[in-house]
Amino acid sequence: MIPFSVLDLAPITEGSDASQAFRNTLDLAQRAEQLGYARYWLAEHHNMPGIASAATAVLIGHVAAGTATIRVGAGGIMLPNHAPLQVAEAFGTLASLHPGRIDLGLGRAPGTDQPTARALRRYYDSADAFPQDVAELLAYFEPAEPGQAVRAVPGAGSDVPVWLLGSSLFGAQLAAQLGLPYAFASHFAPDAMDEALALYRRDFRPSARLARPYAMLGLNVVAAGSDAEARRLFTTQQQSFINLRRGRPGLIPPPIDDIESYWTPPEKLMVERSLACAVVGDATTVKQGITEFIARHRPDELMITSNVFDHALRRRSYELVAAARA
Repeated sequence: MIPFSVLDLAPITEGSDASQAFRNTLDLAQRAEQLGYARYWLAEHHNMPGIASAATAVLIGHVAAGTATIRVGAGGIMLPNHAPLQVAEAFGTLASLHPGRIDLGLGRAPGTDQPTARALRRYYDSADAFPQDVAELLAYFEPAEPGQAVRAVPGAGSDVPVWLLGSSLFGAQLAAQLGLPYAFASHFAPDAMDEALALYRRDFRPSARLARPYAMLGLNVVAAGSDAEARRLFTTQQQSFINLRRGRPGLIPPPIDDIESYWTPPEKLMVERSLACAVVGDATTVKQGITEFIARHRPDELMITSNVFDHALRRRSYELVAAARA
């Protein structure tokens, strides 16, 4: 079976706060390590009341310090929000503190809205320079040359695997061109998944960083004691998507009994399309669903995300997924 990994947004649930979210994140990371998950990634989002991972590199350091073997990284850092040198310094620092355990996934989206992008002192047109920024960042991780005017300290010569993230053909093409591993955001934007994977594998050029294509797919999984319980727990994720599309992002809501009364027919279609890559059910259903997903799309690795309101039940979902992998 291929490696399974964890994507965490450090969710802030209704009735909770960021401090509790961080305690939950570390607890889940420690459990994921015990269960044999390969990586634990955190994602950069800004101005989102229900997501506590805005200072992504800081939180990565916290998780890495509280674990021993699992790889910890960014899925991802939204490069248009940052100067490449600062990213190289931050992840060079993390790699120096936790050698051989830090990953850096890079995204082209700002991870926020336009007013927040302005507040970050970056702008949407920064995404147009994404290929150049990636190349600059990769250069900072190379060993420093004599007389080099600008170097990342720490960072130069660091062993930091760099991934490209994407939900379109753009990221797939760039990852193939640069010879980098590629993670597709099929957990929330699956439309171009098959075409992007085919393009990436077809056009991949081996590099010093990677000899052959390596593709990771995101998959929503909610596992519980029964199919009915899992479907109810999944309404947390469904509500969150609807609230975001309504322009009212908030704290992560508890599950509800009747999702049909919550959404309109167009909203239902939108959510079902966005979350089409989802496996929801008991242990048997989840094992079958994951097996079929892998057989159909042939990823090299799965990045599992389980947006479950109750932390204990979220842990349990990841436990059931790990058992399904065995």
